[in-house]
Amino acid sequence: MKRVLLAIGLSLPVLGQNISVGDAQSFQARDAGKGDEDYLKGLSALDSHDWDGAIAAFDASASRKKSSAPAALYWKAYALSKAGQRSEAMETIAVLRKSYKDSRWTNDAQALEAEMREQSGATVKPGADANEEIKLMALNSLMQAEPDQALPILEKLLASNQSDKVKDRAMFVLVQSSSPKAAKLLGDLARGTANPTLQMKAIRYIGMMGNEESKKELPSIYAASNDTDVKRAILKSYMISGSRDLLLQAAKTEQNPELRHEAIRQLATTGGSEQLWQLYGSESSPDNKRQILKSMFITGNGDRLAEAARTEKDPSLRAEAIKSLGLMGGSGRGDVLVEIFKSDSNPSVKHAVLQALFLQQNGKALVELARAEKDPAMKQEIVAKMALVHSKEVTEYMMEVLK
Repeated sequence: MKRVLLAIGLSLPVLGQNISVGDAQSFQARDAGKGDEDYLKGLSALDSHDWDGAIAAFDASASRKKSSAPAALYWKAYALSKAGQRSEAMETIAVLRKSYKDSRWTNDAQALEAEMREQSGATVKPGADANEEIKLMALNSLMQAEPDQALPILEKLLASNQSDKVKDRAMFVLVQSSSPKAAKLLGDLARGTANPTLQMKAIRYIGMMGNEESKKELPSIYAASNDTDVKRAILKSYMISGSRDLLLQAAKTEQNPELRHEAIRQLATTGGSEQLWQLYGSESSPDNKRQILKSMFITGNGDRLAEAARTEKDPSLRAEAIKSLGLMGGSGRGDVLVEIFKSDSNPSVKHAVLQALFLQQNGKALVELARAEKDPAMKQEIVAKMALVHSKEVTEYMMEVLK
């Protein structure tokens, strides 16, 4: 019965389903992320219809794999769907389903997935389309019960002249299988260049499978391809499957700067802070080091960023590390930023510290700096930042100034 419901959920709209941003502010939604600053930022961004901001915040929350991760993945998928990135939303739902199959958010994600399919026109329709949908539902059910019987049928369907939509759905059914044959079938599609659209989708689906057989397919495709889009899709697939070692290898060896930066970003999304720090230590290019620092805030490793902000010889890179600390909010080591401001004589670094403390809304630290600052121009800049921060310490300081 459970398999039948899953199959129907893949194709039919959920009656009365109408998920709204208001649901994000429910007690249940907020309680799921209690104590998780990135998660709460994501909910706030949803409330403002800032889809990109929500995606980034929930991405950062989910990467830490804490108790809020299933909810963060669900709301990330929701924000992606609202931003018109339905394919990426489906990928995120697949990650949620694979990593947190027993979570209640997985059930909610199934309803969201059904709603997205309805909006994109993937509902049961009369005639041939309905027949195709029914066949796919039956195949999904058969795959759960008797995969050896379902695989030859799927292979035949994928080699036929069926529409790309039907083949896409057939590949999604393949993802539900842990069979090596299913992985090989997807790998064959990922290598084929006759249909670039299906090739890209096959690459993403391999990442969703996440098993060792499927992971073996992608490095050889990456090495053999000269297509930047194909390589970028493989890097995203590495991220979906959590293949930090493969992303690190690409970040170290890829000659194309754009792809190298993409590998760094995707490595950060997996939470690979130590791998990024290892890469940072071996990297000689300032541009690549800058990209690593930009990406590291996603991992939530404030200690490594603080170390770079203190010890990096290049002032512009110190400032970049400080900027990333500012984006981390309350976990961005405000104590270290104050120490750097007091000890670093570089004006650009000092300005970066003040901007970071402002982004953190760290009124206490700004007041401490204002009280100690002797340079009138710099003190004026500090007070200007403080004026936009709401905190008890700032209010008390401003009252003193007015006396």
